[in-house]
Amino acid sequence: MFAFGDILNALGEFGRFQKWLVVLLSLPVPLTAFHMLGQVFMLVDVPHYCNTSWIRAVGPNLTEDELLNLTVPRGASGAYEQCSMYSPVDRDLDSIVAYGLNATQKCSNGWVYPSTQTPSLLTEFDLVCDKKDLNDISQAIYMLGLLLGAMIFGPLSDRIGRRPVILISMLIQGLFGVGIAFVPHFYVYMAFRCVVGASMSGITMTILALAMEWVGVSYRPHAVLVSHCCFAIGQMILAGLSYGIRNWRLLQIAGSVPIFALFFYFWVLPESARWLMTKGRVEEAKKILQKAASMNKRTIPPGLLEQPEVQTKPGSTMDLFRKKHLCKVTLIMLCAWFANSLAYYGISLNVTNFGLDIYLTQLAFGAVEIPARASCILLLQWFGRKKCQGFLLLLSGLVCLIITGIPEDLPVVITVLAIIGKFATSASFSTSYVYTAELFPTVVRQTGVGLCSMSARVAGIIAPLIRLLARYHHSVPMAIFGSVPVLAGLLCFLLHETRGMDLVDDTSAAAPQHRSWKLCPSKSPVEAKNNS
Repeated sequence: MFAFGDILNALGEFGRFQKWLVVLLSLPVPLTAFHMLGQVFMLVDVPHYCNTSWIRAVGPNLTEDELLNLTVPRGASGAYEQCSMYSPVDRDLDSIVAYGLNATQKCSNGWVYPSTQTPSLLTEFDLVCDKKDLNDISQAIYMLGLLLGAMIFGPLSDRIGRRPVILISMLIQGLFGVGIAFVPHFYVYMAFRCVVGASMSGITMTILALAMEWVGVSYRPHAVLVSHCCFAIGQMILAGLSYGIRNWRLLQIAGSVPIFALFFYFWVLPESARWLMTKGRVEEAKKILQKAASMNKRTIPPGLLEQPEVQTKPGSTMDLFRKKHLCKVTLIMLCAWFANSLAYYGISLNVTNFGLDIYLTQLAFGAVEIPARASCILLLQWFGRKKCQGFLLLLSGLVCLIITGIPEDLPVVITVLAIIGKFATSASFSTSYVYTAELFPTVVRQTGVGLCSMSARVAGIIAPLIRLLARYHHSVPMAIFGSVPVLAGLLCFLLHETRGMDLVDDTSAAAPQHRSWKLCPSKSPVEAKNNS
């Protein structure tokens, strides 16, 4: 019996077919950045005041300043209150000017937004004052969608295949993404965003598995990190797109419609041959492998295809906890993904609170992710997966903790530290995707990755809610975002290393094993040793 790694060795670990596949799988990734972070630019806080047009009945010629001065109280700083007004009275204008108004109340007739020219989520649905927390709650609802998607599409991908899950997820993302632009109420907006979040999980998790299962040992980080760099590019595009399109509905359409340009995936996207073999669908796997070999200008020895190592026994979620070696991996990676997501979204969603221009800050956040993701290719090869995962989590946590001690009147220092933290969390997230896919066997790989993604999504749900704690003290959220990654980073040093190891297909092996060159007749011992 031959392992699938030997077939890949004969096929070519990263030939033309694999490069074409990685590029293909990277095309929808920039759009995921829009759905993940786009709301930050659709719901920017703007000055607002209670609608006090009642006074126009007795003073139709009042200027805007005079109206505010008469009907809106001032706070301790001297600025007009944004969430309270003087109670309307049945008196003439001269009496109001002479004696003023004393009794105050909450806004009862909506708000006015004197500085806005185009509709945003905030101005259209009045997400201010008592409704202000709906911003963070809606982000939590979106993260709930990511969680539901991980629960649904992870196991579904292991059951029906990688290709159909990607196609279904892309269709859902396109339909509901465009649908968001036409919602009449904010609660409908949140429901649609939840569905889009679920489809996002289906796309991001499954393209990871499909890429990893087609690429050889030496190039697995390349396959994953190329798509992650595309996510960073998507963040930079988001900054420019949101700067140019201020109408939130038009911005939503612009960020959602391009997914329909990828309809050709239905004809060109291949299934995972490794997954097909674990399901006993050997003939289908052979056809795809022969096509891949043809594109790579390689020949697969007949003996490898005639006697493949087929695993027909399916895995289950319980295998991840019943088997001691998998239970350890599962629990630690659950903690790592949770901490990573908490720090990543804690920094990303806080872009409006660092004190500098949000569009430039977002552009910097996207730009710093490209070297962060790309550097992982070298870091993972030089230092291995375990050390990179542990140290990057520690760095991201420590930076967040340092930010808590910086005064708010130093926005440049805070932003620079936040960019460093974004670098560390982005690199750590990329490492998590590579490391997790290598740790779990093929029969439960998507289930394992889906479970870890669920943990990350729970953190994503909690992250916007943790930001609400800033009302008690501005440093509380960052203190939480920093302490959790430090603890998770220390736990990662208890895992085993997977650098240079072949992927495991079943749940019986305690750890990935070095690929043996003796099993591969297409390579000489020296060649095979160099490739492993």
